[in-house]
Amino acid sequence: MYESFYGFEEKPFSLLPDPAFLYLGRKHRMALTMLQYGLMNNAGFTVITGEIGSGKTTLIRQLLDEIEADVTVGLITNTHESFGDLLQWVLMAYGLEYKGKEKVELYETFVEFVVNEYAEGRRAVLIIDEAQNLSPKTLEELRMLSNVNADKNQVLQMIMVGQPELRTMLMLPSLKQFAQRVSVSHHLDPLNSEETVKYIHHRVSVAGGDPAVFPPKSCSLIWYYSRGVPRVINSLCDTALVYGFAEQRKEIEPELIKDVVRDRKAGGLFPTREDEPPVQPTGTDDGA
Repeated sequence: MYESFYGFEEKPFSLLPDPAFLYLGRKHRMALTMLQYGLMNNAGFTVITGEIGSGKTTLIRQLLDEIEADVTVGLITNTHESFGDLLQWVLMAYGLEYKGKEKVELYETFVEFVVNEYAEGRRAVLIIDEAQNLSPKTLEELRMLSNVNADKNQVLQMIMVGQPELRTMLMLPSLKQFAQRVSVSHHLDPLNSEETVKYIHHRVSVAGGDPAVFPPKSCSLIWYYSRGVPRVINSLCDTALVYGFAEQRKEIEPELIKDVVRDRKAGGLFPTREDEPPVQPTGTDDGA
């Protein structure tokens, strides 16, 4: 709707995870580096946590784009409370036959697969997104599944990404052995105000637009209302561009951001903050 009006080649603030728009500020760069480190150094378990909408899935998509041909990836993204048989999901993630098989047969199929991959010079990596939905029992099954790694032969690596509840769960006494096998872990914090400015301007630039469409004062308000969570930033910016287009404004001014938030609050779709937001111009932080 507003793309041509603002000179965009595509929407800059889609809510879908897209590595092409990944902003590697200090926090996301560190999280990606930890993922890369875990993958390259044959870490048994790598755990990345972060709040809802912090950009974890986008980082996974970026990692998948970088993976070499000698790595075979199984990806599980639709975890939920009634997850069911773990081995069936794992086999399905690797494109292996799982229907109609007993648990022992499922395990034999999986072991044969990872051993063959190793024999062919390939590593098997299992990535589980939204891992906070897994029960402690299922997490313990994952730990037992990792026993396929024997001696110095690391035939299976696991990368788990989830909300902070995952980290809390791994601290349970019943999962002590699991926690001890986590070689790499990192928590992804929200963006600060300076990073939010750079994040917004980065996405506008990637979409082919002029970053000046979002002045620093407006970015400061967006950071305040979003609490630095990228998905909420995207939602506010996208809606603000719709409002700006409707009023034929070439610049998204602070008052327009307030209008967006006011309307979202009225609809019950946005948390209320009682204190007055800061609107001073935001500087930059070269370390972001």
